[in-house]
Amino acid sequence: MCGICGFNNTENGDFSTLENMCNTMIHRGPDGFGYYVNDSIAFGHRRLSLVDLNHGGQPIIRKSADKNAKSWHGTKENFDEVGDFAIVMNGEIYNYKEIRSELESDGYTFTTQSDTEVVLTGYIKWGEKILNKLRGMFAIVIWDKNNKELFCARDFFGIKPFYYTNQKGQFIFASEIKAILEHPNYQKELNTEALEQYLCFQFSALQETFFKDIFVLPQGHYMKVKNGKLSIKQYWRPKFEQDKSLSHEQWVNKIDEAMHESVKYHNIADVEVGSLLSSGIDSSYNATLLHEINPKIKTFTVGFEAYKNSGSEKGERNEIAWAKELADSKNIENYSKTISEEEYWKALPKIMWHMDEPHGDPSAVALYFVDQLAAKNVKAVLSGEGADELFGGYTIYQTSLSSKKLNWLPKSVIKGSKTLMSKMKVRGAKYLDRVEKGVENWYYTNAYASAFSVSERYQLLKVKSNNMKTPQEITSKTYAEANADGLDDCAKMQYTDLNFWILGDIFMKGDKMAMAHCLECRVPFLDTHVFEVARKLPTNEKISSVQTKIALRDAAKKVIPNDWAEKKKLGFPVPLSNWLREDKYYKQVKKYFTNKTSNKFFNEDYLLDILEDHKKGIVDNSRKIWIVYMFLLWHEIFFEN
Repeated sequence: MCGICGFNNTENGDFSTLENMCNTMIHRGPDGFGYYVNDSIAFGHRRLSLVDLNHGGQPIIRKSADKNAKSWHGTKENFDEVGDFAIVMNGEIYNYKEIRSELESDGYTFTTQSDTEVVLTGYIKWGEKILNKLRGMFAIVIWDKNNKELFCARDFFGIKPFYYTNQKGQFIFASEIKAILEHPNYQKELNTEALEQYLCFQFSALQETFFKDIFVLPQGHYMKVKNGKLSIKQYWRPKFEQDKSLSHEQWVNKIDEAMHESVKYHNIADVEVGSLLSSGIDSSYNATLLHEINPKIKTFTVGFEAYKNSGSEKGERNEIAWAKELADSKNIENYSKTISEEEYWKALPKIMWHMDEPHGDPSAVALYFVDQLAAKNVKAVLSGEGADELFGGYTIYQTSLSSKKLNWLPKSVIKGSKTLMSKMKVRGAKYLDRVEKGVENWYYTNAYASAFSVSERYQLLKVKSNNMKTPQEITSKTYAEANADGLDDCAKMQYTDLNFWILGDIFMKGDKMAMAHCLECRVPFLDTHVFEVARKLPTNEKISSVQTKIALRDAAKKVIPNDWAEKKKLGFPVPLSNWLREDKYYKQVKKYFTNKTSNKFFNEDYLLDILEDHKKGIVDNSRKIWIVYMFLLWHEIFFEN
């Protein structure tokens, strides 16, 4: 795990630029640094040491394609020593030892025990086909001097970030946007189209980021840069394909076997690996499986102080008690922290700086604190991300079952019934609206996120594109692929989440909040071998009218108590709604809603209306308020200070 950066077409004096880019990401790699600079390429690396602690530094340079060629680690002293190939990589390859053995049997030699040298050597032998051999999370950049070509690749699910831009004939890349901002050829400019979509999605949903002309390389894609031209190609995508030939018990066993193996691989390191532990099934399953491998593991939990006022949130935030009870029952060491509202709000500016882009999910702040707690004790942790998307964990997926019951009716009948029920204010109109529209037209991300609708966005924004796209237009390619694959509505929602929600929300906060504390976050559910099982699950093994993650829950019951395996998904419950009704935080947000920046982008009367309605308890507008507030705070940090 680390931070990488670099650019091509180097000139005299570019070393100081490379140093500045690396230094903005020192939090990603406090254990060391390395450089490789010649007249064609500049690579920089900040290292968090987890494998081959003494000799695994980067960049790794190789003298030639010869099987016995010398490799070495780039340092400040030898950064201009020319090699034929050079690599920087962010991430972990969990099966690198098997790939190394295969290469050694073919005569290749190695000078380190690192996974990065294995990837470089594998690329020399197999080219881009090396990607399909990898098991892990990664962002890779390889320089081929003889062909004057850069090869860049991002892992299957997009767990690790990769940003790039083309400026004045230079291709510039980095693990974080703030590193690219250090390059003198990039002139900072806001991408207002990203803001438009953020209001609906609550995260950055486009390949072009909030910074004009800075892009993300899509998950499962590689890119080649040669003679000033970029070519991008997809090498993998998650395809769902139901297999109805197996029994429930067979599916349960296959999931359990896959997860046991995945956790074993995700424990590979020369340092101690711990686990995050919430009250839910996913982290409980991970932690217990890791405990079977290492009985001395450490786990980490955060929660909030019980809110004094009554309401639906009361009693739902006791993550610490749930985690402690499970840990005690399994004799697992558990560290916990209660987050106060004062430190939650105080941390926001620093969190927005680490995020690089606005992020409207308040649970990111809780993740910041649990990663901070973990980093005091270990250098890597397991986390439960991906279980919901792969195994059907979101309750919104269950709507596909009820919609299916009426799909046989003509659309005109459904539409007429919906209109009549709306006029009569009878319950069920929203349900019929979903049936009429089809999942493609109402589910563009996690629909219960309470972001702005298209019409609300139009009322709110002052600055608008001439052809402002709807979320449905943004997701249309994804749904076209899902339809071509013949997916049912549940699988369509899963596939959409793997292309949007998990990238823009889950991975964004997962990577940035862990790296803010020099911590590596590993996700055993998001393993290609686990996905090979999950992608074939029939819908009835994922959801029913009363339960989600059906087969996964029964697999987890093999190692965790039923109460944890059956526990309803809560996400990470943050008492944001109540906080925003307190005078202190209401006034703090109102100050931002009425400042010069807000007035530039937003209709102030509209903002104040949703803020006042929330404070009075008329409606819960907390998520909408938060989305705008996070943008204004982010803008202040990156464009005003």
